[in-house]
Amino acid sequence: MAHPPIKFAAPPAIPLGSLILVTGANGLIASHVVDQLLAGGYRVRGTVRSLERSAWLKPCFAARHGAGRLEIVEVPDLAAPGVWDMQLSGGVAGIISVAGLVDLMLSDVEAAVADDLAAVHGMLRAAQAQPSVKTFVLTSTVWAAWTPEADVARTVTEASWNDAAIALAADASVPRDGKGIAPFMAFRTRVEQACWGWVGREKPRFAFNTVLPDMVLGTVFNARAQTASTSGMVKWLYDGARLDVLNHIPPQWFINAADNGRLYLALLATGVSGQRVFGCAGRFSWPAVLEVLKAQYPEQKGFVDLADAGQDRTELQAQSDKALALLRATGQDSWTSMEQSVRSAMESYLPV
Repeated sequence: MAHPPIKFAAPPAIPLGSLILVTGANGLIASHVVDQLLAGGYRVRGTVRSLERSAWLKPCFAARHGAGRLEIVEVPDLAAPGVWDMQLSGGVAGIISVAGLVDLMLSDVEAAVADDLAAVHGMLRAAQAQPSVKTFVLTSTVWAAWTPEADVARTVTEASWNDAAIALAADASVPRDGKGIAPFMAFRTRVEQACWGWVGREKPRFAFNTVLPDMVLGTVFNARAQTASTSGMVKWLYDGARLDVLNHIPPQWFINAADNGRLYLALLATGVSGQRVFGCAGRFSWPAVLEVLKAQYPEQKGFVDLADAGQDRTELQAQSDKALALLRATGQDSWTSMEQSVRSAMESYLPV
């Protein structure tokens, strides 16, 4: 099912045709950001660490949106001195920062925070020095707000931070193998907090927002060349593979990959600032995804059995509704369902 055509509720705050910088353009999240920006009428400069490994990007999006509107540049070191001054040349109007460390089992939180902030703070400083930049959107994660746990009731707001993960990551009495992915969650929490701290101190003239997606499911544009991330996990479940990983991902929320990309477009178009936008469309669990796969692929025999993982009981509806209001500003009235998101993920791997 195709997404609704983009129709802005008001003239975009950043004029159509403007140039938008997207970092990590070859990843699952960022590739959908690129797709939605091009569909919405913007030009995109995407950064990648390797042009050779990302050669699929330009032909893919030229086929979808026409040639000449996507530029791909190689930035192997995101923290190199002066790198962002160069990439913001030529009248970049908006910055969408997606690239970052994705090591769920990292051990050295301090080093990870320092490395990531060297890149993001460099980008923020370069943006402040470039008059053409009107908005900056940082990609965070819902894990910067809370740790998903089945059957635990909690209310999450824009003021929520994952202090529990920070405390566990720093607890010297707990061995590393007893901390799970808390160090990664702590890292992502502290990076987002530091960026909001920078904004509070420097008071930049550009708009600043963060997007906090949860489990991202949907189309993988190039399943052979692209890291599939969480969408690829749907194929793992179909194949009965990597259950050791899947069984350690608790119930939480999900968002369709294209819907998530459209949130970034909406932030550019509406001109809002100072928002933490939760990319959370509905509740999710791997047993629920398994039931969807069984219904959609009845000919597939031998699906694995998954134990009941409990239910997500996080109260997040107000934040989900707020994000949906942004989507509506682009002509999309509802979230894409988990069923459609699972089908889109699988169609990236199986013949239609």
